[in-house]
Amino acid sequence: MNLDLDEEQTAVRQLARDFVGREIAPHVIDWDRAENVDRSIVKKLGAVGFLGLTIDEEYGGSGGDHLAYCLVTEELGRGDSSVRGIVSVSLGLVAKTIAAWGRAEQKRYWLPRLTAGEALGCFGLTEPGTGSDAGSLATRAVRDADGGAYVINGSKMFITNGTWADVVLLFARTGDGPGHRGVSAFLVPTDTPGLTRRTIHGKLGLRGQATAELVLEDVRVPADAMLGPEGKGFSIAMSALAKGRMSVAAGCVGIAQAALDAAVGYAGEREQFGKPIASYQLVQELISDIAVDVDAARLLTWRVADLVDRGEEFATAASKAKLFASEAAVRAANNALQVFGGYGYIDEYPVGKLLRDARVMTLYEGTSQIQKLIIGRALTGVSAF
Repeated sequence: MNLDLDEEQTAVRQLARDFVGREIAPHVIDWDRAENVDRSIVKKLGAVGFLGLTIDEEYGGSGGDHLAYCLVTEELGRGDSSVRGIVSVSLGLVAKTIAAWGRAEQKRYWLPRLTAGEALGCFGLTEPGTGSDAGSLATRAVRDADGGAYVINGSKMFITNGTWADVVLLFARTGDGPGHRGVSAFLVPTDTPGLTRRTIHGKLGLRGQATAELVLEDVRVPADAMLGPEGKGFSIAMSALAKGRMSVAAGCVGIAQAALDAAVGYAGEREQFGKPIASYQLVQELISDIAVDVDAARLLTWRVADLVDRGEEFATAASKAKLFASEAAVRAANNALQVFGGYGYIDEYPVGKLLRDARVMTLYEGTSQIQKLIIGRALTGVSAF
């Protein structure tokens, strides 16, 4: 097993590090306090190719493998998870799903815009009453009398990129089958009449991210807005989320790495009892625990990327990586805050934000408990759903 990065992967990671240092790091505190990332970052992400990773150049993508994608996502997570979420959703959940399931005309229309940062996508699955139980969504799409369009009514909640997006990959019930049966996917432009959006403020973490509630009242879309076959929406959503969990895991590695960097740096500078606190064994224990979590989470995430690139089954491995990396990010940030002591509680220092951002990672794209159910089902062959 060779874990060395090749020349192209090394260059992509360095490009991402330089981008974070230039375009993100100087603004993180201000964006967090303002609860708003500067929207110009989207075009910059597109210009450098980060919104087109793994997408064919034919459709404006920048190519590359999924390990390169994870390397970029990790560096963005190390800089600011609010920015990482822009890429993970618009590219990871929306553009990649269009590339996998879309018709030729859907790919030609949406992918060049999404990869360039000229348009942004959001993933409309979660509803006010359905989070983990995605198969019970209530949003409904009804075909009109002549069959040429669908009329959609319902609402979506906690939608990343929701107020910025130009297109929603929307999941709605088109049939009367129980559970996930009868769910279909649609590409809905956000300027369609009847679609309204409300920014969600006051979040614990990811404060700079444009998180929204979407309300659809008699939203009319043409029949060819459907993505994939009718009734296959749940399968489309689950396939998107399987790869999305790899992206979340990579972002969590970035958070944990940022926590490690901050803790090591501070411990070497801060003096107590006449010497740096890095010399005290209990501080070293905190730092060593972070370091082990970083390495373990990174290796689990790279394993998923390798499976995807080799065309092998990866969904269970993605759940393992997402579960471990998200919980590890919380531990790492919490340990780093302990190293900082009281200063860790002030937002002029990075570790408080890292802890707040890490906490949501155990919730979205499948809670830690859901990941355990998925892993358990894969191991035992017995479903809990």
